[in-house]
Amino acid sequence: MADRGEEPDRTPPTAAPSAAGAEPAPVPPARPLDAIDRDILRILQTDGRASIRSVAERVHVSRANAYARINRLVEDGVIRGFGARVDHERAGQGASAYITLKIVQNSWRTVREQLQALPGATHIALVSGDFDVLLLVHTPDNRALRELVLTRIQSIPEVLSTRTLLVFEETDLGPRPDRPAELA
Repeated sequence: MADRGEEPDRTPPTAAPSAAGAEPAPVPPARPLDAIDRDILRILQTDGRASIRSVAERVHVSRANAYARINRLVEDGVIRGFGARVDHERAGQGASAYITLKIVQNSWRTVREQLQALPGATHIALVSGDFDVLLLVHTPDNRALRELVLTRIQSIPEVLSTRTLLVFEETDLGPRPDRPAELA
């Protein structure tokens, strides 16, 4: 149901920002998701700019109910944020690589902080197996990638070794309307 003369609400609720440099506020345990929550997540994963009104209409609940559910999903930490999916090559970041790192035991938190500060770092994961950390980076070109690996990453004292895997082609498998994401 559309309200006349009212601008659609395009801003989903967000969690209160934490103080700069402070640890993030503890997130309460997530409550179980029902079918409406999962439908809301699918919609927002496909179109993070969907208005509250649009979401409410598509899942057949009131705007107030949709707003409350999205707010709860944010507060519970199920929704971590809203953002754009970027074509890195078109955005001037033509070189991409996965970098594996072996690090000093028990140094994960220190290393993670330093990796987060790197230009072009987009994903960091602590993993099991032959290496400890998997890092995805996007840089303008191979020269910048070389500088990032040889100068910045390998100068971190807790990094024992690195291996760089160049990405030749990427396919974003993010949610699409024709292929909805499976949620719990």
